[in-house]
Amino acid sequence: MQATAGALAASAQAQTGSLDRLLAIPGPGRVRAVLDTDTYNEIDDQYAVAYSLLSPERLSIEAIYAAPFVNDRSPSAAVGMEKSYEEILRLLGFFADADTGSVFRGSSQFMEGKGRPAESDAARDLIEKALKPSDEPLYVLTIGCPVNVSSAILMEPRIKEKIVVVWLGGTTHYWPSASEFNLRQDVIASQVLFDSGVPLVQIPTKNVSEHLKTTASELEQFLRGRSRIGDYLYGQFLQYQAVRTKGRNTGFPYSKVIWDISAIAWLNNPAWVPSEIVSSPVLTDDMRWKTESGRHNIRVANNCNRDLVFNDVFSRLAGLKDVGV
Repeated sequence: MQATAGALAASAQAQTGSLDRLLAIPGPGRVRAVLDTDTYNEIDDQYAVAYSLLSPERLSIEAIYAAPFVNDRSPSAAVGMEKSYEEILRLLGFFADADTGSVFRGSSQFMEGKGRPAESDAARDLIEKALKPSDEPLYVLTIGCPVNVSSAILMEPRIKEKIVVVWLGGTTHYWPSASEFNLRQDVIASQVLFDSGVPLVQIPTKNVSEHLKTTASELEQFLRGRSRIGDYLYGQFLQYQAVRTKGRNTGFPYSKVIWDISAIAWLNNPAWVPSEIVSSPVLTDDMRWKTESGRHNIRVANNCNRDLVFNDVFSRLAGLKDVGV
């Protein structure tokens, strides 16, 4: 009995050590990564896709996964995922060396139970890439609802020792409600993410990524005319602004949060999105944060340097002009 207890204690200690190592701030150099995105949901994922592909000295993007969503742009998870898939391919058309074969369709539905993963090409590819022999973790940049990622974890729990999930979603843990778009799209998948013990870097929306606001005039100054994709992103912003402001004149103050670039920015320079190690909260069924003892650790961002992040994004997008992108 003592030997068994000792073995269990040693196993638990090893798991804790592995989690601490994977949650550490990544050092300099290139890291392996995949991007999981509900790209057509609004206009911020497009910036994140471009930003990730334009950071080759830091990110080796091995695949891009289309995530489902439901809002005024999509009546169902299946339609949202397909629209996301098409938008990813549209964005890759701006990059001459982009590999469209590395784009995978995600789940066409949300999770129906904590033990019921949603099968998809994206989830299966994530498992395959995570289990490749490598001394370095695979960073899973998740900027939509986490159904593809959580499903992969349930389908093959061994990947928890090989990946770090960087998720843009939820609120800060002191906020009275955990609810925000990515989280409430699939509450069950979000619960799986926080309960699974996977190394998790959460970038909340409230008081963190919501700092990443920009305006049409700023985009006109820093993006318009600098590159084809810059013009595309600028045009999308103007269209989105016209819809949201219901055609009010351009003199009306309007800013838009480009939420999803925060996940890429955290890897490009963790100091721009400072974070801390905390005990993983419990996400309740009614979308609140609850504290319980004995929970594993996660890393949570607590701020975001808006100016430094946008300086990096705009500089990379503007630099495309010389190669005709």
